[in-house]
Amino acid sequence: MQYDIIVIGSGPGGYVAAVKAAQYGFNVAVVEKAEIGGICLNWGCIPTKALLKSAETFQAFKHLASYGISFDGDDIADPERTKDLKADVAKIVERERGVADRMRKGVEFLFKKNNIAVVNGKATITGEHTVSVEGETLEAKYIIIATGAHPKALPFAPFDGEKIISYKQALVPKTLPKSLAVIGSGAIGNELADFYLAMGCQVHLIEFLDRIVPLEDDDVSAQLSRSFRKEGMKVMVSTKVCGIDIDKESSDPENVTVTVESKKGIETIKVERVLCAVGVAPNTDDLGLENVGITTDRGKIIVNNFYHTGVGNIYAIGDVIPTPALAHMASAEAVACVEHIAEDEGKQAKFHPINYEHIPGATYTTPQIASCGMTERKAKELGLNYKVGKFMFTASGKATAAGKTDGFVKLISDAGTDKLLGVHLIGADVTEIIGGMVLALDLGATATQVKNTVFPHPTMSEAIRDAAEAL
Repeated sequence: MQYDIIVIGSGPGGYVAAVKAAQYGFNVAVVEKAEIGGICLNWGCIPTKALLKSAETFQAFKHLASYGISFDGDDIADPERTKDLKADVAKIVERERGVADRMRKGVEFLFKKNNIAVVNGKATITGEHTVSVEGETLEAKYIIIATGAHPKALPFAPFDGEKIISYKQALVPKTLPKSLAVIGSGAIGNELADFYLAMGCQVHLIEFLDRIVPLEDDDVSAQLSRSFRKEGMKVMVSTKVCGIDIDKESSDPENVTVTVESKKGIETIKVERVLCAVGVAPNTDDLGLENVGITTDRGKIIVNNFYHTGVGNIYAIGDVIPTPALAHMASAEAVACVEHIAEDEGKQAKFHPINYEHIPGATYTTPQIASCGMTERKAKELGLNYKVGKFMFTASGKATAAGKTDGFVKLISDAGTDKLLGVHLIGADVTEIIGGMVLALDLGATATQVKNTVFPHPTMSEAIRDAAEAL
């Protein structure tokens, strides 16, 4: 079977590459061994948002009285009344799975609409132009590797799917645990910790580094930590997990002992389940890379600025290369990669390089986090002469009216040129307003230009102008 382009993997990198290539007139095949849409759509970005929406609604009902709402005049602020509110975990998971199913069918429709062939099965690269799938050979002028990543386990505590789980099991719980230890506080760990906390579980969030969400600005990390602790989460930083033991003979559901070491010394935590969220590893094993001599470094495929592997016409994008493991990153790389191929093929296309300094980050906790550009810690490390402007959401009319005043906007600018260097938001729905600031950074906007921009009132976004005013 012959094609112009074979895409291996159908996640946010793979399916975007396939659709974009088909729109340029290429004859495209996608090879997928699991569900169309990949991890993000089926077991990551989308289903976690569905769970978090259920948790947000659950919490909103608990606080109806503070918004002047009651049932037949009952005081639902009374703890005896609010404890009657129950979460049906089976229905929550059913809704979440339904959301993922609808999104997957949407991608399948796009494949059909653009005449993209779908080949189900595990792909092995057998040559510079050939891929074997379950014994069938596919040929193409170009191959794009977009196989994504899988969750890492701790070496001394492999996943068992019951007591030690990955995000995949955490998304489809049969029951809610009484207590949960979450190891790792990146986006996955924080979002799932937030969900389980909101649903009434006792959550211990354990981070090896000196702060949670360690890729974010220090002030953002501190704010999220305060918000989590205020809601009852046990947040532990600079803490190493030394061991996890399961007492299979115990009738107590909290039969998992997590041994940790921190500045306080050695201590143990008893929980019902452990969610390991210490990161992901690229899906490059058993792909046949050695058959064609593709180079990897710690499992990541080495590519040039056009995502070319250096071998034949084989390209790689997304979580399998040494760039940020983000869904929107993979999609952007997919477009850039296909633009390069299309331009080489003489089609009406032009390659647009990605500015990796301005890739937005988004974490959908309560409060949400959104950021782009340089952190203050990085500015200090580089020895830059910089300024900081902040505006707290406690002073925001919209945040106060919504009852969501945790957080702030923090802007960092170059003291000499006034050019914006970084934008860091933590607050309600801030992931929805970071996009404009990514554009501002890309265009080289100054703090003065942002200050002079008229934002609508009352909105959460106008806090950006206020932070620029502070600069």
